[in-house]
Amino acid sequence: MHFSIGELSQKTGVKVPTIRYYEKIELLSAPIRSEGNQRRYSQQQLECLSFIKHGRDLGLPLEAIRELIELNSHPERPCAHADEIATSHLSDIRARITQLKRLEAELDRIVAGCKANQVGDCYVIRSLANHELCQTEH
Repeated sequence: MHFSIGELSQKTGVKVPTIRYYEKIELLSAPIRSEGNQRRYSQQQLECLSFIKHGRDLGLPLEAIRELIELNSHPERPCAHADEIATSHLSDIRARITQLKRLEAELDRIVAGCKANQVGDCYVIRSLANHELCQTEH
C-alpha cells in the first residue's frame, strides 16, 4: 500500500512542508514517484515519519532522531547509545525546567509588584526596561 503526501500528512499529523523538509535533509527516505510524478510513500516510510514525529513531540533534536533511526535499522546492536541519547535529552529538559522555574518566579514577582493604573507607573514596563530591578539572574 502506498500513500500520497497528503494522506501521509493526515495519518501522522506532520504538515506537508515538514515532510518535504525531512526528505530534503534525508531524515525520511525519498518516496517513489507515480507516472504522474506524485510522491508515493510506503508503510515503512509512514512508520518512520511517525517515529520522527514522536521524537519531535518529545523535544528531541533532529540529529538525535537521525541517530536513533540509524540505530533502529540495526536491531541486533546493543541499545546503550539510544539510552545515552535519551538520558542526555532528559538532562537538557531538566535544566530547561529549572530555568523556566526561575523565569516563572521572577515574572510572578514582577507582576505582583505592579500596582499602577497607568503605563507610566507600570512596574512590569520598568522592570523590562531596567534589568537591575530583577531579584535573580535569569
